[in-house]
Amino acid sequence: MKLEDKIEDVFAYTEERCLWQFYSRTWDREENIEGVVNQAIALLSGKPGNREKPMDRLHYADAKIMVDDLRERYTWVNEANEPEIREVMEGLKKRLVDTTITRSTNRELTHHLY
Repeated sequence: MKLEDKIEDVFAYTEERCLWQFYSRTWDREENIEGVVNQAIALLSGKPGNREKPMDRLHYADAKIMVDDLRERYTWVNEANEPEIREVMEGLKKRLVDTTITRSTNRELTHHLY
């Protein structure tokens, strides 16, 4: 399976099931995308994830659900090595930022009163 197909799998899942990508401000979206995807990379790579601070625990909780679902839905996830997981998830990050921030027409994302 090609890298782009794997990124598409994970992106489609995220769009369907994950609300953390749609927080109301640009900085919230960036923080959540970065935090959750980085936690997911750790968990998919067999690492414990970071639960040091409250925000880390929030991202960990969202990533844990995501990782469990990805492992259940896509057999390639269980067969992938750490570099491959990282490449797919970094591709997911880029696509999420592009879709939910860069190309978003929601003016609230950058409104100065929010």
